[in-house]
Amino acid sequence: MSLLLDEIRRAAARLAEADVESPRADAEQIAAHVHGVRRTELHVVPDASFDARFWDAVDRRAAREPLQHITGVAHFRYTELEIGPGVFTPRPETEVMTGWAIDRLREMDALEPVVADLGTGSGAIALSIALEVPGARVHAVEADPIAAAYAERNVAAHASREPYAGSRVSLVRTDFATALADLDGTVDLVISNPPYIPLGATVPPEVGEYDPPSALWSGADGLDAIRAVRRVARRLLRTGGLAAVEHGAPQGDAVQRVFAADDDWRDMTQHKDLAGRDRFVTVVRQWQDGQP
Repeated sequence: MSLLLDEIRRAAARLAEADVESPRADAEQIAAHVHGVRRTELHVVPDASFDARFWDAVDRRAAREPLQHITGVAHFRYTELEIGPGVFTPRPETEVMTGWAIDRLREMDALEPVVADLGTGSGAIALSIALEVPGARVHAVEADPIAAAYAERNVAAHASREPYAGSRVSLVRTDFATALADLDGTVDLVISNPPYIPLGATVPPEVGEYDPPSALWSGADGLDAIRAVRRVARRLLRTGGLAAVEHGAPQGDAVQRVFAADDDWRDMTQHKDLAGRDRFVTVVRQWQDGQP
């Protein structure tokens, strides 16, 4: 066994003792990052090239600093995003909702579907839609200045690699509750992964100590931001337009009640994540006055 693989084995045991959720995978990703290789190439790193900074990074992960902060990168669907302190780290659960949205947009009879991503954070959802739905025009809304700066850099990075996709994401630096008034009644899809954790709830250290509070907490029941998403979606969407909103696993019924509080919606559907837990709700905008 090579020196690096042996050190990875030891690091995985260390991370497991620290209750890291995926110790072996994290140890391998840290090793790949430090040594500048792919995970599939770890076995070819010469013993003489072992970099002791590997253990510094392992110590950080054992202290429950997010892996993405250590590597500076998060992978989301087919995108690679710059991630670090001050911006929410995108999770695999949100990829499922984003995939649903992409599928629905591809089915629409629209050359340039209009999308509003409310609370874009790093830009993960907005960029994925722009990359995977030709013609989609995505308005990515973010009020937090640090998160918006990450989104701006990620959009710029994608624009340099994928000019057509990057140019179709517009970053709007404002509170989504009042954003995009010029698009009222014209948007095809509203999507959001808003803050939804109830105040006082217990969360893992990677979340509570590193994700920005504005991306986590949302009132006593965790639904304040989701109520705001409903109000904004009601204003922005055309008749027949779609809304998708992520929520915590125990909140599915409560989120459906939020949307059922008025008669503006139909075809309300609860969706599950890859672990089989309730994860996001989708609805269709009913006819409204002034629209055909």
